[in-house]
Amino acid sequence: MITSKQRAYLRGLANGIDTIFHVGKGGVTPEFTEAVMKALEARELVKINVLDNNLLGPREVAQMIAERTHSDIVQVIGNRFVLYKAAKKPVIELPKTGK
Repeated sequence: MITSKQRAYLRGLANGIDTIFHVGKGGVTPEFTEAVMKALEARELVKINVLDNNLLGPREVAQMIAERTHSDIVQVIGNRFVLYKAAKKPVIELPKTGK
């Protein structure tokens, strides 16, 4: 679980990255989930777009993928959302918690 300070930091980093996945009418398949897991391991921060022809909204898709990949939802804006999952060898250094 990430704190609000860490989430704000990740939102800033997410502004500079491009959308690498699109969820269409095919929905969230096991193959799609596997591809997202591999991307999260390589990049730690992934931006995904939900197309208008999808039956689910972006928030529902984000929640579904986050649960399946054990990642955190950083933000949901419009039809896009950002996921974060720390890699085994982290590249992104999150701000320390205030405790």
